[in-house]
Amino acid sequence: MAKLMLLLTGVSGVLAVVLGAFGAHGLKLRLTENLLAVYQTGVQYHFYHTMALGFIALALYRWPGSTPLIAAGWSFITGILIFSGSLYLLAITDTKWLGAITPIGGVAFIIGWVCVCWFAVKSPS
Repeated sequence: MAKLMLLLTGVSGVLAVVLGAFGAHGLKLRLTENLLAVYQTGVQYHFYHTMALGFIALALYRWPGSTPLIAAGWSFITGILIFSGSLYLLAITDTKWLGAITPIGGVAFIIGWVCVCWFAVKSPS
């Protein structure tokens, strides 16, 4: 599981850089200031949680099979897909209803961080 999480961290990191560059260079003149800010928020949270996923992947090498760490990793991946993904699509398409699903991704991020706390409380030293 650690190797898979590390691979997904790499893929997510590549996508965060590519999408961030696309937003900064390709969308800057095409989006309104408001929609560009929405897009940038997606990139920002994408990066934050990619880094968190990387820490989870590395922790899984030390504690393989840890249920809280695995749950945290999948929660961060889900959050990136739903939270950041919905913001990317909202910004590019200006489809307002996508904003309604963004909080689901936010909840996934919260669950991931709660799982990190769960691990910290319940894990062996």
